[in-house]
Amino acid sequence: MTPDAPLTIASITAGSAGMFCGSCMRDNTIARAMHRAGHDVHLIPTYTPIRTDEENVSDAHLFYGGINVYLEQAIPGYRFLPGFVTRWLDRPAIINWATSRGIETSAKNLGALTLSMLRGEHGNQRQEAERLADWLADSVKPQVINLSNILIGGCIGAIRRKVNAPIVVTLQGDDIFLDDLPEPYRSQSLAEIRKLAEQVDAFVVFSRYYADYMGEYFQTPAEKFRIVPLGIDVADFPLEMAQNRPLMLDGPPTIGYLARLAPEKGLHLLVDAFVQLRQSPGMENARLKIAGYLGAQHQKYADEQFAKLVAVGLGDAYEYVGEVDRHGKVEFLHSIDVLSTPTIYREPKGLFVLEALASGVPVVQPAHGAFPELLTATGGGHLVAPNDVAALAGKLIEVLANREAGRRLGMEGCLAVHQRYHADAAAAATIDEYRLILSR
Repeated sequence: MTPDAPLTIASITAGSAGMFCGSCMRDNTIARAMHRAGHDVHLIPTYTPIRTDEENVSDAHLFYGGINVYLEQAIPGYRFLPGFVTRWLDRPAIINWATSRGIETSAKNLGALTLSMLRGEHGNQRQEAERLADWLADSVKPQVINLSNILIGGCIGAIRRKVNAPIVVTLQGDDIFLDDLPEPYRSQSLAEIRKLAEQVDAFVVFSRYYADYMGEYFQTPAEKFRIVPLGIDVADFPLEMAQNRPLMLDGPPTIGYLARLAPEKGLHLLVDAFVQLRQSPGMENARLKIAGYLGAQHQKYADEQFAKLVAVGLGDAYEYVGEVDRHGKVEFLHSIDVLSTPTIYREPKGLFVLEALASGVPVVQPAHGAFPELLTATGGGHLVAPNDVAALAGKLIEVLANREAGRRLGMEGCLAVHQRYHADAAAAATIDEYRLILSR
């Protein structure tokens, strides 16, 4: 193989029950960029079809279909039924119908299923592992296999026996799900993962923080970790649009939140900070705009946050615009002065930070997870102490009090994203790591 020859890559991603999922959206973005660079990339969905706000380049084949995986776990003997009886449940139309009715994705209720999946050929989903391995060997013949998380890694043993290709795993928040599993499933699942990690050729992450943390978490040598830049497709965030974005100095200063409406994303912290901010001189007209997916399981939580605002007379000072598509996201970002999504957990990625910066919008984020490295590398924002409402309110006031300075800060980040954190750069860095692994 010549050094710059196109690669055949099997990228195995995980759908998220009809939600916009940051991990599968990132996987789709990088697959598209690799396609543009001439590589033969098969983006293979598992559980459910993926949902993206860009062109979806995933394969039509679905493996580990969510309905069958659940039934294999719940009904004794189901896994022994012939394929013609069960495979129709993996059709995208059936899966999408089921996800529209609501599928449980909370780790608290999926302990036994998670453990069984990780056990691969020794679990209830062993036929799924074999089917995926056979298809890769017969139809794709990849030179590199990249799983989007270790939680779907139960198939690694079957793949190893049938496909002669290195296996890479991208880690994008696996620990968050695992830490939410009840005992004894968390400990048992982690033990299975540590065994699987021995069969992985390399782990891809997006920050030194996450490489160090997951190395200790999985008890895996540091040399197995590869750090590549996070990247977004900047086509819908043209530089000239950010440069020409009006300052809106005559309009009310506006804070934006762009993420799922869920406790772990920290909406309650931002709401509390907004209440404090509105009491400060010059901030009497400030507004809060909220965008993102709201699942049924978090409706009560969201209602409680909205009720807090209404209770202090700020019912007309906030707006929830709902879940936004790509066009809606661009419009949303161009309607705010600053973005803040003050996550409770240590964020391993931070795609919404790159999207805000690509639009010329500065950010205020907690000083944990990948955020410190991301903002050090790009500029474009401020860090505050995690879970500190007063610090968050104070920094937001500082940005909104001088919107011209905020504009300059946002443009600093914008230039960095367009130069170094776009999808083509991230894809090229990932391909470089694949080639290094193949050359060993």
